[in-house]
Amino acid sequence: MIHTLEPIVEQHPFFLGMEERHIALIAGCAKNVRFESDQVIFHEGERADHFYLIRQGLVAVQCVIPNKGLTTVHTVGPDEVLGWSWLFAPHRFHFDGRAQQPTLALEFDGKCLRGKCDEDHDLGYEIYKRFTQIVTERLEATRMQLLDVYGKRD
Repeated sequence: MIHTLEPIVEQHPFFLGMEERHIALIAGCAKNVRFESDQVIFHEGERADHFYLIRQGLVAVQCVIPNKGLTTVHTVGPDEVLGWSWLFAPHRFHFDGRAQQPTLALEFDGKCLRGKCDEDHDLGYEIYKRFTQIVTERLEATRMQLLDVYGKRD
């Protein structure tokens, strides 16, 4: 019996409602991965050719802040997406990603998926719509954090 990742991809909230043919293409770029607690998943400045759908666990998105050191700016947990830099040139991570606890995820090969999006523009449109929503939500969360830190403008 051959097991594929299609059922897992299809049931993940990020891909809910996508066409079966697109799910098959997306799953073809995926593999299961596991990260141990405190394991670095990626570093700022590294080539961003992957993204992750977190199934279990927790990942800190971090950056170095002058005079404060390594600071967690966001955490990503089950049913959330980690990483969007794979989709936007120059394909470099802007933050560090570090597992805060044992974490199970699906890792997607960004080059593979970008190629499939280039070949199937309907797939590309769906992927861009979904990732744009994540970027928008994360920017809003960052704005709220900054307001908490620096106070509201008058």
